[in-house]
Amino acid sequence: MSALDPRDTDVAPAPSAPAADAFGGGVLDRDHRALSIGIVSVVLLIAFEATAVGTAMPVAARELDGVSVYAFAFSAYFTTSLFAMVLSGQWSDRSGPLAPLAVGISAFAAGLLLSGTAGTMWLFIVGRAVQGLGGGLVIVALYVVVSRAYVEALRPAIMAAFAASWVVPSVVGPLASGTITEHLGWRWVFVGIPALVVFPLALALPAIRRTASGPADPTAPLPPYDRRRIRLALGISLGAGLLQYAGQELRWLSLLPAAAGAALLVPSALGLLPKGTFRAARGLPSVVLLRGIAAGSFIAAESFVPLMLVAERGLSPTLAGLSLAVGGLTWALGSYMQARPWMERYRERALVGGMILVAAAIAGAPSVLIPAVPTWIVAVAWAFGCLGMGVVIASTSVLLLELSAPEEAGANSAALQISDGLSNVLLLAAGGAAFAALGGGLVGATAHGATTGTSHPAAFAAVFLPMAGVAAAGAWVATRLRA
Repeated sequence: MSALDPRDTDVAPAPSAPAADAFGGGVLDRDHRALSIGIVSVVLLIAFEATAVGTAMPVAARELDGVSVYAFAFSAYFTTSLFAMVLSGQWSDRSGPLAPLAVGISAFAAGLLLSGTAGTMWLFIVGRAVQGLGGGLVIVALYVVVSRAYVEALRPAIMAAFAASWVVPSVVGPLASGTITEHLGWRWVFVGIPALVVFPLALALPAIRRTASGPADPTAPLPPYDRRRIRLALGISLGAGLLQYAGQELRWLSLLPAAAGAALLVPSALGLLPKGTFRAARGLPSVVLLRGIAAGSFIAAESFVPLMLVAERGLSPTLAGLSLAVGGLTWALGSYMQARPWMERYRERALVGGMILVAAAIAGAPSVLIPAVPTWIVAVAWAFGCLGMGVVIASTSVLLLELSAPEEAGANSAALQISDGLSNVLLLAAGGAAFAALGGGLVGATAHGATTGTSHPAAFAAVFLPMAGVAAAGAWVATRLRA
């Protein structure tokens, strides 16, 4: 899954009662109905992409001879989205979220088409990078829409609605993607999704134009673009890309791009994130840090779940994807729980518990590397992990908006998403490097998903266990969210 990315990491039949309730209490009244349905439809599009593409990715990597750079196919999305997030924050604060949202959805669809028609793995990765540009523009613009169009009391409900929109994709997405991949080919998964762009554009954009367009203060002069922050955003994206490339190459010469990447990334991150983020200062800095820890550790681990089940246990792409499907339901449940009024008193405790669930799920998933362990253990572990993520992701979004003035919503939302995306890139790079170093790049399979007999369980364990440790550290950060 990916977090709107989210749920940045899904699909199901009609929403359950809790999910349906998340839309009530004002977000579906006459003033908000078209806007709520429109922006939730945008999230639904992102959800279908995340669940469907994740299921098809192992087959695409094998056919394009790109298993050795498997992690790059995921991190390329997050690398380019880092730059787009900063641009979207300034663009939205300056002239409203309408334009960045429209451009972002269009770029998102173009990237899918490019990946779906790619003849080489690197061209496939370029398509994923274009998707990242669109995704980065969209996610920050949506946060600005929420901050402007919904009063504070309604924001937990619309965030829960975002999570609920992952329910249908989390169930239907892996099944549909796996079936299409096995019978028609993985390319149809990518080229088919852009058709879903039409409805969100038709419904969301007019509603946003009526309710959340233009600058936050129409009477104030338009602020200029902060070119320094844009340069820092470009630096953080280039730095993250160089580190990812160095991690995949695993040669002595790779130290050069690694050093250059670190030199670009570290000062850029310090300039773009709230002061005190990396030392978990209380308040907003810890909210931003926790978002990165949760999203990065979970997504880095989840990206390897389908590949592990296909390569090590011989599951078909459909069954491997379905092992994550129930997580969409529990993610929505966790998001619904945090939206209840009584949860406000216990939000910090819930966040601590959520991170403990995430750490336990990541640590438990690689138990299927032991042949005697049934593969359904992954589905159970991921259900609990997604429950924790539902609480954590939605709650950090709510806390960020509580701690942000209206004119700062775009910049602070960008910082939250930068933490999310940067952590994804860095932890995917670290996990991908460990995976490749221990022979993971040699994992092979036939075009239909049957393993060739080459087994590298240590390569998968080297991804999951460190990520569990990172998630466990997030439980401590969750105790520092209030000033």
